[in-house]
Amino acid sequence: RHSPGTRLSGGEQQMLAVARILRTGADILLLDEISEGLAPVIVQALARMITTLKAQGFTIVMVEQNFRFAAPLADHFIVVEHGEVVESFPAADLPQKQAVLDVLLSV
Repeated sequence: RHSPGTRLSGGEQQMLAVARILRTGADILLLDEISEGLAPVIVQALARMITTLKAQGFTIVMVEQNFRFAAPLADHFIVVEHGEVVESFPAADLPQKQAVLDVLLSV
């Protein structure tokens, strides 16, 4: 509260950015690489926040390279390679698609 946004840590800046969006009354969030460069404890806090917002009815579109972070949060997966969709499936199909994803994502 007493520190300008420019002096916040990376995780605090991400949370501030989400809070600012929520104050506008928006019901959709577009998140681009929200976990990048953050400490694991902050990534876990962001995952809890996303889960809470989903439970409140928010629509969340997340672009994320950290599959381990994104997978438990997703309802649907879209894999884009060189600007083209190469896979698209609901979260329920994840077990059957895991081998394909391992190749696509080089996991």
